[in-house]
Amino acid sequence: MVADRGADIARFKVSSVVSGLCLVLAAFFLIAVPAPAWAVLKVDITKGNVDPLPIAITAFTGVAAEKTLEGGTDEIGRNIAGVITNNLARSGLFRTIDPKAFINAGETPGGRPNFGNWRGIGAQALVTGQVQLQTDGRLRVEFRLWDVYGESQMTGLQYFSAPRTWRQVAHMVSDAIYKRLTGEDGYFNTRIVYISESGPMNKREKRLAIMDQDGYNHRFLTSGKDLVLTPRFSPTAQEITYMAYYNNRPRVYLYNIDTGTQELLGDYPGMTFAPRFAPDGNKVIFSMAASGNTDIYEMDLRTRKSRRLTADPNIDTSPSYSPDGQEIVFNSDRGGTQQLYVMDANGGNVRRISFGDGRYATPVWSPRGDLIAFTKQSKGRFYIGVMRPDGKGERLLTESFMEEGPTWAPNGRVIIFYRKDPYDRNGKGGATSLWSVDLTGYNLRKIITPLDASDPAWSPLLR
Repeated sequence: MVADRGADIARFKVSSVVSGLCLVLAAFFLIAVPAPAWAVLKVDITKGNVDPLPIAITAFTGVAAEKTLEGGTDEIGRNIAGVITNNLARSGLFRTIDPKAFINAGETPGGRPNFGNWRGIGAQALVTGQVQLQTDGRLRVEFRLWDVYGESQMTGLQYFSAPRTWRQVAHMVSDAIYKRLTGEDGYFNTRIVYISESGPMNKREKRLAIMDQDGYNHRFLTSGKDLVLTPRFSPTAQEITYMAYYNNRPRVYLYNIDTGTQELLGDYPGMTFAPRFAPDGNKVIFSMAASGNTDIYEMDLRTRKSRRLTADPNIDTSPSYSPDGQEIVFNSDRGGTQQLYVMDANGGNVRRISFGDGRYATPVWSPRGDLIAFTKQSKGRFYIGVMRPDGKGERLLTESFMEEGPTWAPNGRVIIFYRKDPYDRNGKGGATSLWSVDLTGYNLRKIITPLDASDPAWSPLLR
């Protein structure tokens, strides 16, 4: 099943509306409607979500009622529109208008919308689309994004895929809309790997699990027989590195998502943990506890040779590369308390960057390179925050009884982390769950998983 899904994705072909009839239609709308005098419609994603953009998303119409598809293209079109609606609504930047308010929901990409009808219900942006089954068995999905007040088309794209991967097409359309309206890359066509937890407090079963960012296509990757922790994606999103207690020995492993194979990352004498890939995917950085000391090491995956990067008598752990691979952030108690430090990729030029009250841990560099997310513990409370790589501009985004393990969306605008509830006097409670928050700190949302969840990691955009 994994190999089949990979083949479907590999067959994806995405193209702008740049050929044949599609080009003619796009050109017609751009020429027939003069550009508006006011500013181009755009969403400001740097401010708190106080006035999300009203957007109408119509059901994508089926070109023909294909009997070869279960439910036909009309049903797939409705499902695609539903996924797009949910994606944009969860971002906190858009207010999706209830289809019951639509005056005319039958708009198609091939026709000019009646913009007056959409202005009448308060829509500022409009999405239309259609779905067609090709003679070669592929699904063709076309959409267009319209500026309702400017009465102009903002973008139009078509996608080809295997019919059963329509959900991924919907995520790709969502990303295209998000990018056109915000100027930033989207994050919907991604997956999340995490630790699924179940069982009593004194005997927790922990399994690797993976799902689409919206919770669909969920599956377990490991059986739960052995304890697993801290999974992290490779830059290609095809491999995961994590720590596992196989045969009661804590070691770092690699897991290939397509094949399901697992590989031990070096047979070291001490405990290895907290692994993370380098931006180029050719190295893995991790911590190793040996002879009473914990330091940071790096392994070259091509040669399988490793080198030690820190040599401090205190605990150095949770390393994370900068996006260009030139620096590494980590946490250490070398200064007396647990704080954040940055060093060059070769282990030199170590400098402390956190100086606030409390303890800092689990730092992770933003894909944009502009911020470092972290966990902070102070006065009995836990926080998820961000700071610049020089330690300035610290901001706390969330607070709870216990939360940690931040991980970035590939566009560097949203963070996922996990929370743990307190236990009561009878040992009940203690549930763990995944949450997301954007950089404004306003759009805080719980992510639904089948069981308790912790230690999330966000994949790069899938291609």
